[in-house]
Amino acid sequence: MRDFITDVDGARLSGETSEAPAVVLVHGMAGDRYDWNMLVDTLPDSLALLRYDLRGFGASTATDGVTFSHSDDLIAVLDAQGIDRAVLVGVSMGGAIVANTALNHPDRVSGLVLISPGLIGWRWSRDWRTRWRDVAALVRAGDIDAARSLWWAHPMFDAVRETSGAGDLREALDRYHGRQWLGDDQRPELPDIERLHTLRTPTVLLSGGRDVEDMRLIADTISAAAPNVERIDLPDAGHMLHRERPADVAAAITRLTRPILRRS
Repeated sequence: MRDFITDVDGARLSGETSEAPAVVLVHGMAGDRYDWNMLVDTLPDSLALLRYDLRGFGASTATDGVTFSHSDDLIAVLDAQGIDRAVLVGVSMGGAIVANTALNHPDRVSGLVLISPGLIGWRWSRDWRTRWRDVAALVRAGDIDAARSLWWAHPMFDAVRETSGAGDLREALDRYHGRQWLGDDQRPELPDIERLHTLRTPTVLLSGGRDVEDMRLIADTISAAAPNVERIDLPDAGHMLHRERPADVAAAITRLTRPILRRS
């Protein structure tokens, strides 16, 4: 893997890539590109990968007051690396980003793997919004350690806390500075739920039976509305499937990419 920097308006995006990558990995909230380590170790060595830190996360910078779209940033990374089309893999918030990218730029996306995805413009439940506000209040008060601990206690992570991936996740959370819990400068967009019926990209959707209600409902909505989705539901798993069940996620990615790579 080689490191790269992509300059975009108001940010520098930091990542790493194999030569001629076929699969792009997009992390979730409070994470960075190293969140994928367990999965990368499970994927075939022959599968070329690209992963990067989203704007304002990890080693990627962000300038306050500059509006942006994570989808536009992702396309800028593909352009900078000379990638015409790729399979996009996203977890949680990263799942929302890659789905949004496929809706905005279907010609650039050859396949999607959505892992416990969010959805741009989703109307979150009262419970979700209350938990978020409680974490943000601690950040605002200057107690980032308490904010991280409260986020770590979120029911999304109940299942992963029981696995060998728990330590790595906690370390990643302890690296997170917490700024996005207070908000960022993402450009407002219409809800993607309104156009899921146009998502014709071959898609694998992985969901956990123990995930929180909001995420279960998003998975139900995507699988019902989008016409080309294969759903894999893991009843005993939770939200962080790339950490809880990396072999299952790796198998799904490999199976989706094999025919795509043969055609390319």
